[in-house]
Amino acid sequence: MTSEDLFPTRMEQDQKRFTRLDPVIHARNQDRWSGPLGEEALSRYERDGFLWFEGFFSQERVRPFFDELKEMAKDTDLVKSDQVITDPDSGDIRSVFAMHELSRRFDELTRDPRILGMVRQLLGGDVYIHQSRINDKFGFQGSGFNWHSDFETWHSEDGMPRMRAVSASIMLTDNNEFNGPLMLIPGSHHYFVPCYGATPEDNWKDSLKSQRVGVPSQQNLRDLVNQGGIQAPKGPPGSLLLFECNTLHASNKNLSPWPRSNLFFVYNSVDNVPGKPFCGHEPRPHFLANREDHEPLSMHDNLEPL
Repeated sequence: MTSEDLFPTRMEQDQKRFTRLDPVIHARNQDRWSGPLGEEALSRYERDGFLWFEGFFSQERVRPFFDELKEMAKDTDLVKSDQVITDPDSGDIRSVFAMHELSRRFDELTRDPRILGMVRQLLGGDVYIHQSRINDKFGFQGSGFNWHSDFETWHSEDGMPRMRAVSASIMLTDNNEFNGPLMLIPGSHHYFVPCYGATPEDNWKDSLKSQRVGVPSQQNLRDLVNQGGIQAPKGPPGSLLLFECNTLHASNKNLSPWPRSNLFFVYNSVDNVPGKPFCGHEPRPHFLANREDHEPLSMHDNLEPL
């Protein structure tokens, strides 16, 4: 694997953004249509950097995951581990990482043939789970998260070489305009936006609570928002969001009384496994960046009814 850094970021001087080097849809020629997504959806993903499917799963299908999160909050050993990130304001659980290793139900969901079929089509082949987590924002408590590109972080801190990953987010609760839904900048994935400032050692210990390093400049954000706007997909439990690894996104604090909980799992191409982190530090822990198991995911056939 090449060690050349094609996406330099976090330099001492602010750098200009540049057009992405990788295709948005990696399946080429006739393989582009070898999957469940039609040309309309493929073109929308190529243009915007995400796809939204309201009510993709039934609410009955996803309700047990919310119950599972409540049970995890009672596990004091788990809550005290690095694998669990607590809210910087309230101290409540904000994220639990490597969920596919903790939960059989979660692992099976990552292998859902409909999702896996779309992801394989977008990434042009076999995939594995790079990262998985459950994110929660309690009512009146959940803090927000600054604008960022996941790929910028995964490239710098995990050594992910190219833009060949897709995130799947499944809503466990209503996501509405009041409880801090995910916001995305359509079209921002067409540019790599270098960020200013060196990466501190063990940056993940702070960045997962409040991201300060790896945030684009306000001028870059202003330009990209003026060009593409901001969208915040909203819908009921069971809705699905697929977004490209380089799409800029953020979320506001939850000021409503209603919780906002989502599942996330990141699919990465088996041809795009992480190498040495480009920031020059030691790799982040396994629960943040899977560096051990790159076996292609197989579809899970024995699914619960939708």
